[in-house]
This record gives sequence, structure tokens and C-alpha cells, in this order.
Amino acid sequence: MSGHSKWSNIKRKKEAADAAKGAVFTKFAKEIAVAVKAGGADPNGNSRLKDVIAKAKAANMPNDNINRAIKKAAGAGEGDDYEEITYEGYGPGGVAIMVRALTNNRNRTAADVRHIFDKHGGNLGTPGSVSFLFEEKGVIVISKEEYEDEDTVMMDALDCGAADFTSDDDEFYEVITSPDDYYTVRDALEEKGYVFEDSNLGPVATTGTKVTDEAACESLEKMFEMMEENEDIQEFYHNWES
Repeated sequence: MSGHSKWSNIKRKKEAADAAKGAVFTKFAKEIAVAVKAGGADPNGNSRLKDVIAKAKAANMPNDNINRAIKKAAGAGEGDDYEEITYEGYGPGGVAIMVRALTNNRNRTAADVRHIFDKHGGNLGTPGSVSFLFEEKGVIVISKEEYEDEDTVMMDALDCGAADFTSDDDEFYEVITSPDDYYTVRDALEEKGYVFEDSNLGPVATTGTKVTDEAACESLEKMFEMMEENEDIQEFYHNWES
């Protein structure tokens, strides 16, 4: 469930997610719980829940697991209250990283995140230390291979309320929305029949950091893998331009 940066990294992220599928399912269950408590158990009236369910299914999370998570959250079972915490810091090569966690044990999660940064030569910072390098946006990623007519995709996206559209990447179109319009645009594009390569609402880097040192790149890869495997870390966002 890693967050977005440059979508050329999407294949690596998906491979990392597949390797840590057990942790990924746990993360989706947490997201479902938070979404249900925020807006109810009916996805037709809860866009956030609908979004999470779509992503969970795309990650091959079994329907039984999804339904069980919804029922558990709707029943307000014990142990389902999660605190959302954002951590900020720098990784190898000066890459800015924001980490979003859902936890029922703040001390455990803080220790785990600090360990991941320290282990790979990064530095966990204070709130605000890197967030100024990011802007909150919705990003919807659509495959160019699946939808070859760029003009049609662009017009559909803008008609659905997107704030911007880019096709700079060789493999993907990027549909940009304001935070408030993300779910509306996503639902409208789905109604037009679009299937997304990925989508996310969260921090998007405004400036990138290029890393040329091979050792630093390897450390970044390992750092992100550890974040994928940690069940408290829901998503992470970075400005690494690989």
C-alpha cells in the first residue's frame, strides 16, 4: 500500500506488496475499519470505504476477509480503534519520506519507524521537517497500454472534475484532483468504465531528489521493503526520482 511518487516505480511497489501479502491484508482491514467508523458500513454511501474495498480486491484480498473486516468494524468490536500518525524524515541520498501509520500502540509504532530509518542510514525528523516538500492531492493512475487514446482519457478526466492531467510517464496517465474532489472524480471515472492501475489520496512531492549512488539506492529499496512489511505502516510517500 505504498503511496505515490513517480509511477515508474509502480511495478517495484506491487512486487513488494505481493511479497508481504499477509501484512497488506492486515493494512486493508485497518483501513476498512477506519472507513466504516467514519462513514458507515455501506460502500454505496461511503466513498472512502468503496475506495478501500476496490484496492483490497485489486490486491486479491478474499471477499470473506473484506466482509469480515466490515462487520467487525460495524459491530464496534474491541481493539478496532486506531490512531493515525504521520512521521517525517529523510532516507539515504537525502530523499524526503512521509510515513502514514494506523496503530493501537503509539510507542511500538514510533520505535518501529525509527528503527527502519536508522537501519538504512536515514534520519527520522520532527513534524514539518519534510511536509513542506509535499502537497496534498488525489492521484489516479491509468495504463496507457489499456487506454491508448490520450485525448479521450484526458477529456473524460477533465469532464469528471479532475484538476489536471499529465502523460509524461511512458506507461501511465496521471489524473490529478483536489483532495475534496478525489472520491467524486474516482467514482465518475469508474462509471465510465475505467479500471485504474493505482490511485491514492495523500501527499505528492513538489520537488524530486535524484540519487545516483548505487549503495544509497539499494538502501532505499530495502527501507521501502521494510515499510511494506510493517503492519502499522499503511502508506509511505517519497520524492525519490529513480
